[in-house]
Amino acid sequence: MANFSYEVFTAVVNYGTFAQAAGALNVTPSAVSHSISQLETELGFPLFIRSRSGAELTTDGQAVLPVIQGILNLEDQLRQVADNINGLAAGRVRIGAFSSVSTNWLPPIIRAFNKRYPQVKIELVQAGFNEIAELVRTGSVDIGFSLLPVSANVTVEPLIKDPIFCVTPKSFKPRSGKFVDIDDIGERNFILQQQDYDRDTKSALDEYHVGGKSLTYSIDDQSILSMVESGLGLGILPQLALNKLVGEVNTYPFSHPFARTLCMLLNPTQEQAPSVQRMRREIERYLAERYGEQYLGAAIRH
Repeated sequence: MANFSYEVFTAVVNYGTFAQAAGALNVTPSAVSHSISQLETELGFPLFIRSRSGAELTTDGQAVLPVIQGILNLEDQLRQVADNINGLAAGRVRIGAFSSVSTNWLPPIIRAFNKRYPQVKIELVQAGFNEIAELVRTGSVDIGFSLLPVSANVTVEPLIKDPIFCVTPKSFKPRSGKFVDIDDIGERNFILQQQDYDRDTKSALDEYHVGGKSLTYSIDDQSILSMVESGLGLGILPQLALNKLVGEVNTYPFSHPFARTLCMLLNPTQEQAPSVQRMRREIERYLAERYGEQYLGAAIRH
């Protein structure tokens, strides 16, 4: 099986300190330090920059991370195949998702998956769109949810078109009564998350000439609704994010419809693992049933 120092290396990357990595691996911090030093000697270059605040990957360490993670993933895949041969539906699936997917899709998907495969362990990571793509690329997670386009070298499966809406206070009424246009927006302030402005939201705001001076950034989607409800500006949120949010607000489409395309990302090595294949089928099954003809993904795999 894989060199234990590889597991130590990825633990330090994931936890950020030797002490926390030691706790997760149930070994002493000195054992972690010795293992990393030994691996650095074998490879011929330092892997971490050590400081009082923790351990940060060097440039060379960043280069070997996906290779080492790939070795560990292949070993995990080997164990899963052996378990299947022995009649055990075991394994592990690591999923990376942003907040609205974590809130709306994953609870019913995981519940159904757990009923089918109770021995498979599921690990969740919540992060931003670009971070999720990078986690999938390096093999730190097996399946991720993000937005098109994706530049990382991963398997990409489009899922749905998610319409983008303007969120307004209850007192706000657009001229048409049905949609918001450039005259309705005028010089109004918009409230959104920082990460959204680099994606499809930017296209919508650019269409209506909303510049940086008219933007206020919020922590999360619910706080956007609260600020809009208080009359501090207009919000811009996709339909999926609005499904679980609560607030005294109205939602209107824009005069020019906008949508983001949600996609599923898979690590090319790990997508062959039996447990990952099963989770992929469960995700596709759920989305096909929920969205019908709007579902963009592959045909359901049996």
